[in-house]
Amino acid sequence: MYEDLKEEACHANLELPKLGLVLFTFGNVSVADHRRGVFAIKPSGVPYVALKPEMIVIVDFDGKVVEGKMRPSSDTLTHAVLFRHWPFIGSIVHTHSTYATAWAQAQCDIPILGTTHADHNTVDIPCAPPMRDEMIEGDYELQTGHQILDCFQERGLDAREVEMVLVGNHAPFTWGKNAHKAVYNAAVLEEIARMAFITRQISPEAPRLKDALIRKHYERKHGPNAYYGN
Repeated sequence: MYEDLKEEACHANLELPKLGLVLFTFGNVSVADHRRGVFAIKPSGVPYVALKPEMIVIVDFDGKVVEGKMRPSSDTLTHAVLFRHWPFIGSIVHTHSTYATAWAQAQCDIPILGTTHADHNTVDIPCAPPMRDEMIEGDYELQTGHQILDCFQERGLDAREVEMVLVGNHAPFTWGKNAHKAVYNAAVLEEIARMAFITRQISPEAPRLKDALIRKHYERKHGPNAYYGN
């Protein structure tokens, strides 16, 4: 019944090790079908080399298993919260990619230092504050979703424009309209994180990119008169 969704989710998950974004069983990709009220997600603890479409688990937006014999990812409820609150996203990626995770562990936003960053965002990539104790003691994975939502609400960010976040002391999440875009965003986030780290190693006082260049680079790809790409 959900073979198409399983195939798409499996393919997207297999892209993560190819792009160097995961090790062993770290990370996961989910793909949503909002019309049917479900999403597909990687099963917990399965190595990527062994992953097959029939192993992918289908769950509803409350995180309850609809189809599949394996346990879904331990991060399933985080994905469920985001899909439920942001119905315009079609896929979510969670990794522990090295540089993005390092910025998350440092509890630092990734500053917008160059045009590569500005091609994808007009703001620093946000790092949500570490989870409060009362949230940790509750349903941890569910609360991780709310930790991300709270960060976006407090900063006045639109998840349709900023498709990536760092969770303080944890790791990155990205999303997009489909699995291809969500995985693309995960790879872009890791590269931006790497570039920012190297830049600050060369010059700890390297300034933010000036506003005129931020606007130019973002709008030439995403603005009403975009002319980058085909």
